[in-house]
Amino acid sequence: MKNFLLTVTLLFCSINLMFGQKPTPIKPRVLISTDIGGTDPDDNQSMIHLLMYSEKFNLEGLVSSPSYGEGNKAEILRTIDLYEKDYPKLIKHQKGLATPKFLRSITKQGVKGLTPFKGYLSPTEGSDWIIKSAKKKSKDPLWILVWGGLEDVAQALHDAPEIQKNIKVFWIGGPNKKWSANSYAYIVANFPDLWFVESNSSYYGFFSKNTESDISNKNYYKNFINEAGFLGEDFKANRYEGNVKMGDTPSLLYMMDGDPNDPTRENWGGSYEKFNRSPREVFDRNLTIKDTVAVFSIAELRFKGPKINISQDKPCFKMVVKAKIGEQSWDGFYVGDGNYAIRYIPKQTEVVMYEIRSDIKELNQQSGQFFVSNVWPGKKNSTDYILGKNYFTDKQDPELYDGIWQGGKTVLKWRSDVLRDWAKRWEWLK
Repeated sequence: MKNFLLTVTLLFCSINLMFGQKPTPIKPRVLISTDIGGTDPDDNQSMIHLLMYSEKFNLEGLVSSPSYGEGNKAEILRTIDLYEKDYPKLIKHQKGLATPKFLRSITKQGVKGLTPFKGYLSPTEGSDWIIKSAKKKSKDPLWILVWGGLEDVAQALHDAPEIQKNIKVFWIGGPNKKWSANSYAYIVANFPDLWFVESNSSYYGFFSKNTESDISNKNYYKNFINEAGFLGEDFKANRYEGNVKMGDTPSLLYMMDGDPNDPTRENWGGSYEKFNRSPREVFDRNLTIKDTVAVFSIAELRFKGPKINISQDKPCFKMVVKAKIGEQSWDGFYVGDGNYAIRYIPKQTEVVMYEIRSDIKELNQQSGQFFVSNVWPGKKNSTDYILGKNYFTDKQDPELYDGIWQGGKTVLKWRSDVLRDWAKRWEWLK
């Protein structure tokens, strides 16, 4: 009998270690901020995943926050319409799924476009909804999972700074951080005591190529989804053609496995470590190839020019950047007293070349270049933003890199478990 009990115990432990997923202490209050409908359809994939697992969360908001591209509230509602068609089949197998009517009632439009240098501009339906949700009487925090820009979160914190004690933010940064440089800078400069997980690269592990063949990015759809239901058809109806990316999904997985109040734990959404400074380098000159900027950190370029009477909320010059992704342009602003400034955040190791273009002749056609290193947060600078005790980010352990992506293996480790679990739900729609 003792041997039997020992065998059962060891089997249970091995299963637990193998699959990793542990119960969450409570069903978390969750608000999603997404750039769905923008240039990258991975948000559509993640939204489908969210809806099919909606019983796991007390959903409080679906906010369209497209800092870049054409994302909009209508795209969230379109996905809910598809979910409504599949809802009768899903609810037969899983009680507690959010109703389409309820989901529509919490869908809001946030800011469209970038903020000026100060990091905020004016309230939106989305930022007001964040404030309203954060102020609800509850012993539990409001978890804000940001899949796109931080603009609505920054606006909400500006308009109601007292909510910082009621919210916890999990942000899929990386490329999103490039677009939200000003809002990000506003938050880390003014809210060092906020609870904030910044996943700049760990999430890449979810679409890593280092996985089993049957659940690879290109094979998962045909093996497990294969046009199941209206949601399954839509999963394929974009330029990814069914290839799994879902870069924002680790924020959901983080809330589904174990205690989310401990970012350092191993869990489906990755494992993170504390950091006490957000790197920022300020340059009052054009950069050269001898200059190195850490990946995901703020390079703030400042220029002297004429003292003029123009709005500091409107861009007055552009930094045109040439990098691996191609050519992109970023807005720069007048910050007063003849000073002009722009923030740029690189997302990967490369040489970045730039040129300043403006109708202000003193600024026009300046240029430079710099090298981006692959370690975040990199070396200390006197101009770094100093953070409180509750900021977390990708682990620096070299053994946890997945290729060039820092912390990627902390998500990759559980990818098979996650996708095979999801496959069971796709069967409900067949």
